[in-house]
Amino acid sequence: MVAKALREAKVPEGQVSVLVQEVDARRPSVSHHPDVSRNPGSVIKLVTTYAALELLGPAYRWKTEVYREGEDLALKGYGDPKLNYESFWMLLRNLRGRGLREIRGDIVLDRSYFAPVSPELIDNEVFRPYNVAPDALLVNFKSLRFVFFLDGARARMFVEPALAGVELVNGLKLADGVCPEGRAFRDLIGASFQSRPPRAAFTGFYPVACGERELNVALHHPDDYVAAMLRALWGEMGGTWSGRAREGTVSPAATLLYRHESQPLSEAVRDINKFSNNVMARQLYLTLAGELDSVPATAEGAARAVEQWLVFKGIRAPELRLENGSGLSRHERASAATLMALLQAAWHSAVMPEFSASLPVVAADGTMRKRLHGEGVSGNAHIKTGLLSDTRAMAGYVLDRSGRRHAVVMIANHPNAPQAEAAFDALLQWTRARGPAPATGRRRDASPLRP
Repeated sequence: MVAKALREAKVPEGQVSVLVQEVDARRPSVSHHPDVSRNPGSVIKLVTTYAALELLGPAYRWKTEVYREGEDLALKGYGDPKLNYESFWMLLRNLRGRGLREIRGDIVLDRSYFAPVSPELIDNEVFRPYNVAPDALLVNFKSLRFVFFLDGARARMFVEPALAGVELVNGLKLADGVCPEGRAFRDLIGASFQSRPPRAAFTGFYPVACGERELNVALHHPDDYVAAMLRALWGEMGGTWSGRAREGTVSPAATLLYRHESQPLSEAVRDINKFSNNVMARQLYLTLAGELDSVPATAEGAARAVEQWLVFKGIRAPELRLENGSGLSRHERASAATLMALLQAAWHSAVMPEFSASLPVVAADGTMRKRLHGEGVSGNAHIKTGLLSDTRAMAGYVLDRSGRRHAVVMIANHPNAPQAEAAFDALLQWTRARGPAPATGRRRDASPLRP
């Protein structure tokens, strides 16, 4: 069971916290170091998303405004976490539909809704999209999608969106062997990048076994990216623009031309939790500050908003430490007891359907789609995962074979935590297998942490 898997991974039980509790029960059925403050990784997103659903409402929408002042246009962002390619295209189409064709002046980029955020990388992967800093006017995650594919005896590639000014170097050579994942794949294809001027070079080997692969890269400076997107899309729509993009703020004398609205919060929360989207989580976290604390929005303001909400909910969380609300942090902390209190409160909340549906379904989707296939827990648990180099964590709900719902939390902080995935899977399987108590009133498998 869990204890055996932890021993095999060489993770001491003292570095692990576990709580299992039926959603309608007053006491847990399993409790192991519940009050220890630990780094939960991306499981902290449950705090951010649950707070947002209750404080902002599932129907909340972000706005992006377009103003006109003389010959200049201004774009003012309010932190839309998914102003992606399609959404930005629709914004520009609405401007064309209102008769705008020629932009003779500059386009002012107003990011003043968020306070400036100094880039603080969780690792040295400066061009990885998950390290993109929050931005009140974040367009398409500031990212490019490189697509690699086989064309006869060559490895070819293209990039979306196809922005002017990007230098692409394809020096890939076909090779045999397995197709690696992650950093190993980037190293094998010899990927190298620079921002100004934007350049992407691939000069290594591309295994035939890779077939078609994708690589997402945050290559541009934010201003350069928005300007390139504007020129590309506006030109495709038959529009002209002779000015430049520059940072600034909307003048009080400017006239509102159009207000674009985002997808509802309930859909954004699904993206954040299902796929553990760090950038969207950080955007949402600062939105809490902008709506409930002060503008320009800061991480400190967001923390105050969440702390006040926890007090209102009657949830004591003295150990809780929030930095950016995404879990992509070495400083965020929570105990299993606090996360369990949140899961219990969420289950009895008016936003329970939206919250629980946002969690990955075991063996079906999101970050759990490759886990526990063919096991009894498959399709019967909604689980948010968290991982860092020395952290593995999970929290969510499991339906046991008797039809009872259990909230489950498990956190491991140890250098060997990445090897402890089997222990997490064992806890989910044990919870799923829970059945009605025998006639004696004694439960079977009293604790999965017993030797």
